[in-house]
Amino acid sequence: MTASQTAEITGLYRYPIKGLTPESLPRVPLRTGQTLPADRRYAIENGPSGFDPEAPEWKPKILFLMLARNERLASLDTRFEDATNRLTIRRDGQIVASGDLETAAGRTAIESYFTENFQPELKGPPKVLSGRDHSFSDVARKVVSIINLDSVRAIEAMLGGTAVHPLRFRGNLYVKGWPAWSELDLVGQTLAIGAARLKVVKRIVRCPATNVDPVTAARDLEIPPTLSRHLGHMDCGIYAEVIADGEIGVGDAVAVEQPRLV
Repeated sequence: MTASQTAEITGLYRYPIKGLTPESLPRVPLRTGQTLPADRRYAIENGPSGFDPEAPEWKPKILFLMLARNERLASLDTRFEDATNRLTIRRDGQIVASGDLETAAGRTAIESYFTENFQPELKGPPKVLSGRDHSFSDVARKVVSIINLDSVRAIEAMLGGTAVHPLRFRGNLYVKGWPAWSELDLVGQTLAIGAARLKVVKRIVRCPATNVDPVTAARDLEIPPTLSRHLGHMDCGIYAEVIADGEIGVGDAVAVEQPRLV
């Protein structure tokens, strides 16, 4: 891919609670050193993790409920309201739990639902965790994840034409216009989206969460092994850190910024 090739944002998503429903957004403000607003703001502890909300530190995802091991999470339809901090969980169209995640009573309501309905996956009492502006990311830094839709189409070809829902990859930004896999060569480069700037810091190594259909909750594909067989790695997508503020939205161009000549 040449530095002059641009992509277009086709979808923006955040994941307020780790492992639960993605929420589509038309536009979002990006702030230096931060994730998308409220992305992975909460997680549901699966047994004691040692996480201290007063001194939040990164913990590995295996300590929380997550799609890589708990595919039934995908059968839930959840919505988070920023103004009230309320999480509402629906199953088959019916509200099954709701609560303000910033109150003890609200957290208890959510925790009780998982206690009653997620045996035997639980390793201990489930607990809703938050840590001010902490992000329960899969990596120990605040990042924005970017998925190239042409790479997703390439995976479909590897699978003999089987449809692959892009939300399997739980990205923040979905883009079109880059050749398949070319995004993996952007590590160290700066992306320009309007006034915002993002530095690509890492390729995303895919885990078994991508095997789970986000609509049916079925674990029905083997995406990481397929990538490994065909490409010799299990990477799809890139992580970037916001290095300059700006608002971004669906339809915006994503350009690889040319280095300035001194």
